[in-house]
Amino acid sequence: MEISGIISAVVVGIVIGILGRLVLPGRQHIGVLWTIVVGIVAAFVGTAVAAAFGVADTKGIDWIELAIQVGLAVVGVAALERLKSRS
Repeated sequence: MEISGIISAVVVGIVIGILGRLVLPGRQHIGVLWTIVVGIVAAFVGTAVAAAFGVADTKGIDWIELAIQVGLAVVGVAALERLKSRS
């Protein structure tokens, strides 16, 4: 993976994290940086999952891959929120 690919993955990860936080109902008590980190991780893992199912490279916008990434971001934000609320 080239540096431009990594930079674009980080930018997409930021958007994915924000979308994941918006989809999750209620108010989350985690910081913006944690949201970005969750989004970046969800973007990378979501791409790997989509590639495993063979839906990572389609013509046009990869809606299935995007849905997987946002879904993982929602799970990640919810899990982090739950961890943060316990401590």
